[in-house]
Amino acid sequence: MINAAIVGLGWWGKGLVQAVQGKSQAIRFVHGVTQEMDATRDFAAAQGLPLSDNLDAALADPRVQAVVLATPHSLHADQICAAAAAGKHVFCEKPLSLTGADAKRAIAAVKAANRVLAVGQNKRFWPSMQALNNTIKCGKLGMLMHLEAHYSNEHSTKHFAGWRDLPAETPGAGMTGTGIHLLDAFVGIAGAVSQVTTQLCTMRSGHDPRDTVSVMLKFANGMSGFLGCVRATPIYWRVHAFGDEGSAEALGETTLVLRQKNGRTDQSTYAPVDSVRAELEAFAAAVAGHGSGGPAYPITTAQMAQTIAALEAIFISLETGKSVTLEAA
Repeated sequence: MINAAIVGLGWWGKGLVQAVQGKSQAIRFVHGVTQEMDATRDFAAAQGLPLSDNLDAALADPRVQAVVLATPHSLHADQICAAAAAGKHVFCEKPLSLTGADAKRAIAAVKAANRVLAVGQNKRFWPSMQALNNTIKCGKLGMLMHLEAHYSNEHSTKHFAGWRDLPAETPGAGMTGTGIHLLDAFVGIAGAVSQVTTQLCTMRSGHDPRDTVSVMLKFANGMSGFLGCVRATPIYWRVHAFGDEGSAEALGETTLVLRQKNGRTDQSTYAPVDSVRAELEAFAAAVAGHGSGGPAYPITTAQMAQTIAALEAIFISLETGKSVTLEAA
């Protein structure tokens, strides 16, 4: 059992706690950090979670083996470095950082401390995405050529905190909320991105915005792709991989559609899982097996760096209105 501290107890931080507390045999939370002590006391008491109001207190707690960060995006890199320096393993909610330089700095700090670094990309653990990746790996699609994806939800309407309305914390419209999941999926399938071209259309700004983001991508391996995200619309997820022998499309959490050259179309539906619990338990397994040949976290640090490099390039393209070419990794 891995003992962890949760840093940040907003709506998502609470969800991370509820996914495993009293349910998981792999990880539990023994310390909570929040800037809103009074508003969080009842929740913390119900979860058996002692509270403090600063990260240093959690890092000094001898019970704490790992830190789970659910904090504003701009804080991630410095908090990862601080946790690593204190000898703690780190699980950081997406995005790992807002710049490629900060991602590299955080990854280097954890590596130097010989700790585990994980990023919270729970869509990787959806049964539809697991099936899509397995279909690609077994060669059913032939040579991969193109990726398409879309992810939209209503979280900007349903879940709001003041920091989420700050351009410095959430640049790129919906990219840090939904688009980052698509980027992670793309990097997991196709590897590093070499060029991005973007478009942002805004109908209304401020709290509960109305905007759309479209991104065309080239990958270093020669593949193409595009993705889109719309804020303030009902949830929708699609990741579609095209090869010269067929295509496979993950729809929502549990459905995969496989289309093959002979005209055959197969649709498979899988049992749902708690993807938040799954990612935290994958982190716990990586911590428990660290240094002894145990399972690694399924998202590599190279993929983490490639995803943030592409994310930063998208930010720049949206700001300048120009295509951005990424440096080779």
